[in-house]
Amino acid sequence: MFGFGKQKEESLEIEVLFENNEVLVVNKPEGIMVHPDGHHEGVTVCDWFLEKYPEAKGVGEPQNNNKGEALERSGVVHRLDTETSGVLILAKTQAAFEHLKMQFHDRHARKEYRAFVYGPVRERWGTIDRAIGRSPKDFRKRLATQGAKGKLREAVTDWECIGQGRYQDQDFSYMKLKPKTGRTHQIRVHLRSIDRPVVGDKLYAEHLITESNNLDLDRMALHAHTLEIVLPDGEEHRFIAPLPICFEEAAERIAEEA
Repeated sequence: MFGFGKQKEESLEIEVLFENNEVLVVNKPEGIMVHPDGHHEGVTVCDWFLEKYPEAKGVGEPQNNNKGEALERSGVVHRLDTETSGVLILAKTQAAFEHLKMQFHDRHARKEYRAFVYGPVRERWGTIDRAIGRSPKDFRKRLATQGAKGKLREAVTDWECIGQGRYQDQDFSYMKLKPKTGRTHQIRVHLRSIDRPVVGDKLYAEHLITESNNLDLDRMALHAHTLEIVLPDGEEHRFIAPLPICFEEAAERIAEEA
């Protein structure tokens, strides 16, 4: 059965990419929530962060779930989906949070993701410029196609195809993606809207997972590879979360049979 790896609280290890008195940059593992959502149990990045830096408790903005219960989001400036791995920056102080928040709000923070998708990609470069709304059928989903409900929010993703080929008689492509906006599930929704969903995406590629070899991956194939951002000290930094070994192996699989 196709499934994602689960992290146990007692074995949670998070790689630190950078640290100073104001921020912490980590390589978030796949399968770990950034913060509690009120629906799922399990240790989160926030839990790990506060265990290391209890003085950072309360940093950020208060937020409640749909039941009105307060969520523990200390240090969280931006988030990655549970199934996504890669670069995540956390704020240790309120001043750092406010600075980083504006970097993301004003679109000065630049992010690059890597993903494997189902099927061939005919062009080398492109841009997906499609507003995103909510799915009328599934509260968990977003849509970038006709039929989305609620307020439609601008969403733009630049992409580049950096590899493609066949594996066990199935076509796959390897993508570099640069979201210009930061909507919920943006990359996953945009790729689904062009019929090239992310390999292993249980929410947006459920119609393909059971029929595919999924490149022999046991996780969703989306990784936040780099983040370029100006820190509170005024210096611009570029942080890199190394590609998971399984991504390198998958790239070799499609290259061998290209």
